[in-house]
Amino acid sequence: MGLDEGLRLIRSRAYFEAHEELEDEWREAPPEERDFLQGLVHVSVAWLHAERGNRNGCERQLEKAERRLGGYRPAHRGVQVDAVLEDVDTARTLVAGGSLTLPSPRV
Repeated sequence: MGLDEGLRLIRSRAYFEAHEELEDEWREAPPEERDFLQGLVHVSVAWLHAERGNRNGCERQLEKAERRLGGYRPAHRGVQVDAVLEDVDTARTLVAGGSLTLPSPRV
């Protein structure tokens, strides 16, 4: 379970379940891994908010994801963080333009 399962769930667009899985992993993680895992939680929750039509919640989570994941560029634990952050930036642009239809994040 843990990170691999959380990533699989994000890829499956099961954002609520991914958030739960990654949050469990985050709670047990050593301090140097927590921002990375919490950043992925923010990604899954941002996409969940977008699905539910919550623009403000989505925007807040995208900002948090960017802040948490930035220190893990370009890649960390098999995740291409640069690609994820590109998707976060694309999502921010779409949401700012009024769309909550987001392409799946590349995790």
